[in-house]
Amino acid sequence: MEKKIFIKTFGCQMNEYDSNRIYDSVKKIGFKKTNDQENADCFILNTCHIRDKAKEKVYHEIGRVKKIYRKKSKPIIVVAGCVAQAENNEMLKREPYIDAIVGPQSYHKINDLLEKFVPKNKKEETEFDTVSKFEYFDKIENRNNKVSAFLSIQEGCDKFCNFCVVPFTRGPEYSRPFNKIILEAENLIKNGAKEITLLGQNVNAYLYVENNKKYRISNLINELEKFSELNRIRYTTSHPRDMTDDLIDCYKSNKKLMPFIHLPIQSGSNKILKLMNRKHTVEDYLITYEKIKKINPKIEFSSDFIISYPGETNEDFKETLNLVKKIKFINSYSFIFSPRPGTKAANLKLIDKDISKERLITIQKHLFDYQAKMNKSFENKIIEVLVENKLKDQSKLFGRNKYFNSVIFEGNIDNIGKLLKIKIDTSNQNNLFGKIEAKKNMRAA
Repeated sequence: MEKKIFIKTFGCQMNEYDSNRIYDSVKKIGFKKTNDQENADCFILNTCHIRDKAKEKVYHEIGRVKKIYRKKSKPIIVVAGCVAQAENNEMLKREPYIDAIVGPQSYHKINDLLEKFVPKNKKEETEFDTVSKFEYFDKIENRNNKVSAFLSIQEGCDKFCNFCVVPFTRGPEYSRPFNKIILEAENLIKNGAKEITLLGQNVNAYLYVENNKKYRISNLINELEKFSELNRIRYTTSHPRDMTDDLIDCYKSNKKLMPFIHLPIQSGSNKILKLMNRKHTVEDYLITYEKIKKINPKIEFSSDFIISYPGETNEDFKETLNLVKKIKFINSYSFIFSPRPGTKAANLKLIDKDISKERLITIQKHLFDYQAKMNKSFENKIIEVLVENKLKDQSKLFGRNKYFNSVIFEGNIDNIGKLLKIKIDTSNQNNLFGKIEAKKNMRAA
């Protein structure tokens, strides 16, 4: 008898990719994906440990599930992902409602766990077994049929930034075999993908060696360009240290690589970067930025910023602000530092909350202004948009331009998966709004 499984996904694109692969796997043992949270036989929380209060959000979600199933048969409750890896057995002790803990490098064990499930027999799978995991999933077809698809090429991190929990939750850097990635990409394209985003904790650190030949992310990008049905290629998230010249050169020759780069710097102060153990300087970052801009001045950047990292002075913050003003990032993430247990920065003295909030407000004002100005610049212009889907409960369609801006417009569902010329009428900080341009006026901006 077929059973129903629901996965709630928190956090990053890699978690979204992982959740889809778990769905592909459990189908083999009779579990069917459901969007109905109130009638599931198995409930998986795929968690993220990057943002603040991640652990408490998981317990809150479990409390919500408890209420739903108070008068129903209890589903199998699995906490997966980075919070599971970081907290592991402590979660089983604190919350008896949880049946199993599964770390992100143990997803290949979920089927066995579900098939052998015995109520009250708690299970914990948190070994770093990345090779076995990918070998397992390489044998299972990726059934994702989205227009814009994610494809994991690399996991883990060897950088050990003092604020970051990723090396402890995802393990050391691991790069998937080149040919396995291309086969999965080919399958995604067959399923209808027009855009592929290559994923990794340090995606541009990808390095796979076979028969004395080195394959880097640049090789993947150039190989993907050969697929005629594929329109766009993206990658995220990158580390400044790994923006090698071969990757930068892709922007000279590869016509499908989008002119938008998410390259986290975290701070504009070299002192703070050193305290963070980031292993790059502001000058290193600017050299990369200028190299890329020289190739194509229309390439745009986004970044991540940690505000009020322990030791940050007003002068350090001003240096970060000056960098933001210099580069004018078009879409960035900024957060006040929050300690993660197990990291070197976990016990450092925090900066006053009021000062931190004031700094965050200041930097976000500039970041949001640049984002809004970028969007404003598209008004009364015709841009090319890849149509991804129909908005839920609306007649409008949703797509993105080459800079990853969200575009909303009226259209027919037959347009999903197509590249359309859209005339932008209005915009706000987050979205562009327009209409399909008549074919007789097909001049793109």
